[in-house]
Amino acid sequence: MPIASNFTSIYSRDWELNFTHCTPNGYLKYTDLCNLLQLTAGDHADIGGISFTDMQQHNQAWVLSRMKLEIESLPKWRDIVTVKTWIVSLENSRSVRALEMHVNGKKVIGCETYWAVFNTKLRRPETLALPHEHFEKYPERFATVERVKKIELLDTLKKIGSRKVVLSDLDIVNHVNNVKYLEWCLDLVNPKSILKQQLKSFDMNFMKELVLGDEVAIDETADTSKSIFSITKNGKPCFALELDWK
Repeated sequence: MPIASNFTSIYSRDWELNFTHCTPNGYLKYTDLCNLLQLTAGDHADIGGISFTDMQQHNQAWVLSRMKLEIESLPKWRDIVTVKTWIVSLENSRSVRALEMHVNGKKVIGCETYWAVFNTKLRRPETLALPHEHFEKYPERFATVERVKKIELLDTLKKIGSRKVVLSDLDIVNHVNNVKYLEWCLDLVNPKSILKQQLKSFDMNFMKELVLGDEVAIDETADTSKSIFSITKNGKPCFALELDWK
């Protein structure tokens, strides 16, 4: 797709939260929060000519490697939220993108994402084949206080669950969608902690893709202020999640 006439390097989009986005208490689900952020990033890529469709001409796609969210407060049902996004850096096969969510002009959530260009035939990273010089980069403009990080997996992790990948877990790249990993782990958290909005920030690391039929173990180690989850296949980590509690 050509670069859209309304393209800007900082992109903003409004979303109205409907009941499917929300938990029983009426507040935005953490999984749907991540979806809305990534959908906005996808829209920005679309109008900037580096969308999935554009990249598939070279058998490429963006895949998420790391994601960090800092949450001041969660929006609720029927709120109009504004998501803003821009590229912090883009070099070779890697890109850092910042996102913010605002309600009534107030920033309520900050997010930093770290992406890799992935060859969907060879199933490995490679340099972006499309031009991106028209995107201004903002190397000193961050949406979070802390940057994305590598999660340290502790020896105290213990198995608390298991999953087998089914068709509804897969996305257009034919692997488990990144938000599904978060969903699997949050389903094993005490529901009261979620419904009382006690989560102040979380980090996600995506290490290896999972595909249809894969069987995985879900491990956890936790204390009063932090929970760390690991999803492993044949004993090797595929995903890590760190939850920081209020």
